[in-house]
Amino acid sequence: MTHESTRCVHVRSPEIPDSQPLSVPIYQTSGFAFADPDVFADGMTRPDGEPVYSRLGNPTARALENTVAELEGGAVGFATSSGMGAINALLMTLLRTGDHVIAQRSLYGGTFAAFESLVHRWGIEVSYVSGPDEARQALRPNTRMLYAETISNPMVQVGDLPGLFAVGREAGLINVVDNTFATPLLCRPIEHGADIVVHSTTKYLGGHSDVVGGIAVFADAELHREIWPELVEFGVAVDPFAAWLTLRGIRTLALRMRQHCGNAQFIAERLAAHPAVRAVHYPGLPSRPDHDLARKLLRGNGGVLSFDLGSRAAGLAFVQAVRLASLGPSLGGVETLVLHPASTSHRQLSDEQLRAVGIGEGIIRVSIGIEEPDDIWADFAQALDR
Repeated sequence: MTHESTRCVHVRSPEIPDSQPLSVPIYQTSGFAFADPDVFADGMTRPDGEPVYSRLGNPTARALENTVAELEGGAVGFATSSGMGAINALLMTLLRTGDHVIAQRSLYGGTFAAFESLVHRWGIEVSYVSGPDEARQALRPNTRMLYAETISNPMVQVGDLPGLFAVGREAGLINVVDNTFATPLLCRPIEHGADIVVHSTTKYLGGHSDVVGGIAVFADAELHREIWPELVEFGVAVDPFAAWLTLRGIRTLALRMRQHCGNAQFIAERLAAHPAVRAVHYPGLPSRPDHDLARKLLRGNGGVLSFDLGSRAAGLAFVQAVRLASLGPSLGGVETLVLHPASTSHRQLSDEQLRAVGIGEGIIRVSIGIEEPDDIWADFAQALDR
């Protein structure tokens, strides 16, 4: 018999041959032990090998990857420690110095900053466009990628994914789309020609403001297999506990999205009728230019809206006056959050760049929660009245 101190070290997981856990277990381990050195070596060379080291793959992370890939109608997923981790790992893996990217003009500030870094440090060229016609005109011999957002952050513009990706397909580009705002329940971009779909799982997939994560879903397993050796070397693998929290959140995603969308429509209509509000940006409003596109592309208009109070002073006064809602970063949680994009989420953009994408000094972005909609509106009404 081994010594007690040795037995303390060698704790074994029990085998469960005749039952299955209702929740995905958390494999909170850095690595796995092997009896066969060949299986060990093989696991380090491919994404679908036996789990070896949690930076390369972990059963809890794989459960998340498989779940989101299935929801998106993709072949395989790659889960990361943040949404920007997924985006940057993809950009730096797929692009080389001298490549050209066509990107949607209205983008999340962090994504815009990532592209600007590639321009200044790597010599990659980026052309920003507003639709398929501009994308076609922007094509060059060295164009490598087309990048879009299903619903843009923070102006909530619906991207013409079928039109944009048709341009990309014709030119042999890699079509990448951020589907965070829509989730796979409102839109499945692979069905419209996307090659890679990215999410900040921090947002709606996690859904409870308690986890940070990201994921990239590949339409083609071969593309994933080709770039996987480089992707894992960026060290952005999701932590098993974060993966588990996200999986727990996904189990209520359909219920939450139904409430988010219904509440956002309710609030958007009331904001549009308020005299202090200059404009409301939400695809569920018939007055919006992208309303018809949203009806064709989306199975719901999402839980994010933005509106314009005309000035920085008015915008900042509003976000300080709310009481039920909170002034804070991120979105997609069960609670209502507000922020002032020009000074926070899109602080990386110059005044000229902010104007180019329509982010005025008085723009407020709202992530509508799942509270009773009358309570949300009562809070907004009192803040607007101030």
